[in-house]
Amino acid sequence: MYEMQKIEKKFPGVHALKAVDFQVKRGEIVGLVGENGAGKSTLMKVIYGAYAPDSGKILKDGKEVRFGSPIKALEAGIGMVFQEQSLILNLSVMENIFLGNEAQFRRAGLINWKAMADAARKQLKKVKLDIDPSRKTSSLSFAQRQLVELAKVLTLEERVQGDLVILLDEPTSVLAKEEVELLFGIIRDLTKRASFIFVSHRMDEVLAISDRIYVMKDGAVVDVVAKGKATIEDIQHKMVGRAVNKEYYRERRQKPYDESRVLVELDGVSLPGRVRDISFKLHAGEVLCLVGAEGSGREGIVRAIYGMITPTVGSLKIKGKPLQQTTPRFAAEAGVGYIPRERKVEGIVSGMNVFENMTLSQQQRFSKGGVLKIAAEKALARDWIKKLAIKASSENADCGNLSGGNQQKVVLSKWRSGGSDIMLLDHPTRGLDIGAKEDVYEMVRDMSDDGAAILLVADTFEEAIGLAHTIIVVKDGKMQKRFDYKPGAKPEPYDLLHHMV
Repeated sequence: MYEMQKIEKKFPGVHALKAVDFQVKRGEIVGLVGENGAGKSTLMKVIYGAYAPDSGKILKDGKEVRFGSPIKALEAGIGMVFQEQSLILNLSVMENIFLGNEAQFRRAGLINWKAMADAARKQLKKVKLDIDPSRKTSSLSFAQRQLVELAKVLTLEERVQGDLVILLDEPTSVLAKEEVELLFGIIRDLTKRASFIFVSHRMDEVLAISDRIYVMKDGAVVDVVAKGKATIEDIQHKMVGRAVNKEYYRERRQKPYDESRVLVELDGVSLPGRVRDISFKLHAGEVLCLVGAEGSGREGIVRAIYGMITPTVGSLKIKGKPLQQTTPRFAAEAGVGYIPRERKVEGIVSGMNVFENMTLSQQQRFSKGGVLKIAAEKALARDWIKKLAIKASSENADCGNLSGGNQQKVVLSKWRSGGSDIMLLDHPTRGLDIGAKEDVYEMVRDMSDDGAAILLVADTFEEAIGLAHTIIVVKDGKMQKRFDYKPGAKPEPYDLLHHMV
């Protein structure tokens, strides 16, 4: 139904796609995996029309096509559900579903909102989402917004002749297990009318949902694996070109932290909403992980330390002193660095280059008389690009065009180069491939060795157990259990789960 033949794409200093062959059959779910920087993002952008290939052919239903824009790809039945989501949060659900296609509801210059709501209900029914179409999108959970994204793409059914191809970019990255199962059930039902390209770093999910899996490395397809013919370890080996390090979380590098140096202290802190009476100390060199279900309050605790939420009760001290004001600016000046979950929204500034992003939080260091010392900024960026092995053509590259793993390294270097010795890591490996995750784990150990205090919200139980000196389980906004342990004497995932539910 859809085919790419010998697709090539080059950027200055980067050969992004190398003679890529790719096929999708009717009603098929095709997995696409590879390390960050392997070429997946570029391939997806070619598929949905954001990039034009330098050479090669694209065929839809046997006919050669060439899309000059995502709009042209949509008109041909190719849509995308984005990892970072493309919904506008202050619009209603139905306005998002029909954004750009409102003309069908317009009469004499006015929108027939009842007709739009009825049409939106029809689309929401396809993805089994029973909500009021007039509801503001910002009030939905992440999982609900993901289904609205899918419903928005499925409007193509009524607008396009022929079969649909829907790209799913990391659709499960922040979903709970039951939400993933619901989404997979919906996707399987929709194969009667569409084919899917499923992109994810969660190998167990790729194996569970995909009929075939394309494995990419360094811009090329290195293997196509049929369902049931490969293990997670086989695919990971093909992705990274080597066996995965069994010492994945670098546990042998875990050293005792300095109990005499308390860098962050919470005493009876309560936050607006559900967080109540939280008390703990974070020491120099310590990795402390907050574990809990989505909505348990752990992210709120992290944001409070960074000055984004003001405690209603209790005290919060940084290096023995209360923050002068509860704002990110004062937290940053006190040495707090924040790696947010939504790195494209809160971590980097797309459109600004690598060196500008790295020095964004320390402009006073690089200015004199109101004039920026750009040469010094670039020199610092080159040093950190080398230190963290950031894959970028140069310090002048647009940060928004880097892979997720390299963007995460830029955010880390922004804080570490500025001397931050308290690091708040909110899902730092979300959406990263196995190689990029290993790089982040290495950096966590490096920061711990340097005496930085690290507060971590991990993606998985295994990640929390592998990295942390201390784990605090949070449930319904309250601390349920604290685990202190050494390498070789760590709890099992069940021990954590037991206190979460």
